[in-house]
This record gives sequence, C-alpha cells and structure tokens, in this order.
Amino acid sequence: MDYKNKFIRFMYEAGVLKFGEFTLKSGRVAPYFINTGNYNTGEQILKLGEFYADCINANNIDANTLFGPAYKGIPLAVSAAAALFNKYGKNVYYCFDRKEIKDHGEGGNIVGRQLDCDSRICIIEDVITAGTAIRQTLPVLKGAAPDCKITAMVISVDRAERGKTDKSAVQEVNEEFGFSVYPIVTINDIIEALDNETIPGKEFLPKMLEYRAEYGVK
Repeated sequence: MDYKNKFIRFMYEAGVLKFGEFTLKSGRVAPYFINTGNYNTGEQILKLGEFYADCINANNIDANTLFGPAYKGIPLAVSAAAALFNKYGKNVYYCFDRKEIKDHGEGGNIVGRQLDCDSRICIIEDVITAGTAIRQTLPVLKGAAPDCKITAMVISVDRAERGKTDKSAVQEVNEEFGFSVYPIVTINDIIEALDNETIPGKEFLPKMLEYRAEYGVK
C-alpha cells in the first residue's frame, strides 16, 4: 500500500475523514467531511509528520526550511521536519510565526530558524479553502526576509472543487503566487480508495462521484 492509501486509512481511523451528509460553510451539501481538529495524540502527530515527509520526498520539493503558519501549521511543520530527518535523512530547518510581534528579548514574530536570502521555504498547512490564509502568510515571510524564496506548499487534502470561479483554491494559489501546492491526497484518491475498499464506506461512492461531477474542477 502506497503512502497515499495509508494516509487515507489513517484519516479514516482517526475520525478525521467521515462520510455521510454534511453542510459546508459554502452551503454545499457534501457526502464527506474532513476535520483535522480530530488529530489529538502523540502517535497521530508522529504519523502525520511522516505523511507530510513522504509527500515532500516523493515530489522532490526543493526546500531547506519548513514554515508552519500559526496555529495549526506549527505542529505540522515541526513533526514534518523531524520525520524528514528520521525517515529520509534530510535535515531541514523549521520555523513558525507568532500572532503578535514580540517586543522584548530577541523580538520579531518568527520562532525557530530566522529567515534570510538563502531560505528556500515550503509552507506546511492542513487544507486550503479560499486561499485567505496564504495571502496572510506571504507578507509575514517576505517581511522577515524579502529575498527568501517560497518553493512549494504541502497540504493534507485537495478537495479539488470550484470556488467562486471555475478554478480550485489550489489552482488559484499556483497561478497567483507562482509556486506549486502539493496535497498528500486529493478527492480522486479518496474516491479510488472507496472503490478499492481500502477503507469502509463503498456505499457512499455514488454520492462521491455525483459531488465531484457537480463541483469538481477539470
């Protein structure tokens, strides 16, 4: 079983990936829901970091620093950096931001590796919805080091559905900011896992296919 299918099973067993009928913030009624807030144990964050590391390694992402936007991105970046070293022997820096700039001690709003012109940054996030978070993150990074390079972003799941335009949030980030977003898995991977019975819930497959056909991007 490859890391994508292992991750889907991991989400399902952790109660993060659920099937049923869920009304989203957009008003759409979806046959599945992903609640990353259900990760809450040491074992889960350890495994989650390994899946991020698998994705970074599989896609040959060129980065020497992992940045986790506060707050959800902080444990993800830390665990992914540890997993990259432990599993693949790649020793990278990590850092994250404070919500409030510290006005004493060393000051600033970046904790961990201080960014500079040699920083090649991969942003570590859970999901992208409307791209609002990334628009808030970029000024933080460029404010800390104007010449730093953002090479990629890794997220857990790409729902791959249209937003306000015919493009998904991932596609919009790719086009607007000029770096690639790599999901560990997409809705297509989840559909395939249901079809192959990698996880229970094949009875939800027709609804999943209908939802993708109605809202999915090309």
